[in-house]
Amino acid sequence: MPRVREILIVGGGTAGWLAAAYLAKALGGSVRVTLLESSEIGIIGVGEGTFPTIRDTLRFIGVEETDLVREASATFKQGVRFTGWQSSAGEGSPHSYLHPFEPPFHGEGTGLIPYWLRQDELTRPSFADAMTLQSRVAAARRAPKQPGDGDFTGPLAYAFHFDAARFVGLVADRARALGVKHLSGQVRAVETDERGWIAGVSTDEGTLTADLFVDCTGFRAELIGRTLASPFHSVAGRLFTDRALTCKLPYDTPDAPIESYTVATAHEAGWIWDIGLAGARGVGCVYASRYIDDDRAAAILADYLGSAAGSVTPRRLAFEPGWRERPWIGNCVAVGLAGGFLEPLESTGTVLIEAAVGIIAELFPRQGPIDLSAARFNELMSARYATIVNFLKLHYCLSRRPEPFWRDNADPATVPERLRDLIDQWRWRPPSRFDFQLDVESFAYFNYQYILYGMDFRTELAEGAGDFPHAAEADRQFSRIRAFGERAARDLPSHRALVDALSAVGSLSPARTGS
Repeated sequence: MPRVREILIVGGGTAGWLAAAYLAKALGGSVRVTLLESSEIGIIGVGEGTFPTIRDTLRFIGVEETDLVREASATFKQGVRFTGWQSSAGEGSPHSYLHPFEPPFHGEGTGLIPYWLRQDELTRPSFADAMTLQSRVAAARRAPKQPGDGDFTGPLAYAFHFDAARFVGLVADRARALGVKHLSGQVRAVETDERGWIAGVSTDEGTLTADLFVDCTGFRAELIGRTLASPFHSVAGRLFTDRALTCKLPYDTPDAPIESYTVATAHEAGWIWDIGLAGARGVGCVYASRYIDDDRAAAILADYLGSAAGSVTPRRLAFEPGWRERPWIGNCVAVGLAGGFLEPLESTGTVLIEAAVGIIAELFPRQGPIDLSAARFNELMSARYATIVNFLKLHYCLSRRPEPFWRDNADPATVPERLRDLIDQWRWRPPSRFDFQLDVESFAYFNYQYILYGMDFRTELAEGAGDFPHAAEADRQFSRIRAFGERAARDLPSHRALVDALSAVGSLSPARTGS
């Protein structure tokens, strides 16, 4: 009978506890999972966004949706509203578009996108309005589901916003229920053996050993960086932001409406996120320190917050966009910030945690050399980071804003070659699923479509109407999407009402309701 392998996760937070719960559930009795967490290192619970993949992750580890809403102050996220990214505010309202999570309605044959592209640019609805009913639902502050739809299911795609500190507590409880052993202590030293692998992690209580060490120590990267010296691949020449000021802002009234999307508002050298939690808003100013200093960033945030600015004390975070070239070396693998971070846009931090733990679970060698899958993991994660860089850069490089930060982002020299090539192709055809390799992509081709056409990118199609003979049917489909969207905006509950309803009941799951 094979020996049970020991996994030691060093560090807590979202990365550590998600890794612990996921690996314990996925690998079962073939492993024993221990998590070492320092009580001296806190978690900043200002509000965190996720991508729809989080629903499968939470369902897999056994977290219930009502527990998430109640215990982690979670709300529903149907996408991201981008304001001021294409152009700075001039006369009238700033340019704005929605990136919803629901895929565009496809229709028959070539789909509806060519017919939308051929409509008059001055009078046609936005791409999101034309292609999905979710745009109208989100704009009306309606929820993506009804209270009785069941855990992590509903008529529309969605993710969550949640308080990061409270979320970690919830996942930690679930991990312990799955058999994860929790130790509290500070790493005092990391010992290596003759191969250069991790031999043990020393704490005040003694030395901890394992077959596999998972580095979840955040930007410090105690194991993979400081001990094993995995090179860091910086992409600061592609993605410029490297600082954030974060704060939490209470609502004026307990029943204040909650937006069901992240609001991302551009400023002269970055952008501001605004996340609606159940009891407060999490707000953060993301900026590039080579274009503005900390004082200017604080002034931009204060201007955004208005009269409420005097009631909060923002916390400052610093980061360098990039990743470890070898996140798995020997018997040590990095997950979360220890493995890399790009920037807060599009919730890629949590997405990359989910990807890493999923790959580790799938490739984990229950027998044989523990580093058997290291090379493949490194290849997959490096490729995934690179594709996310392309996706994030697309948000910036299409901007027409005049400030130096934005003009440098639009400079082709700062755009990855692969993205430049795709943009050249998309001038003559829409993005396609064949543009991407599924195993290393975190975002689908339609996510690129929403950003591309939300930023008023032009795709030139053949002038002859004969290439697109189904215009009448396409118009009928557009009308149906509009009608369904208006009906859904009437029939679905308000976002606040759904959150309050789920907070007041034990669970949505049949096991807890008896249904």
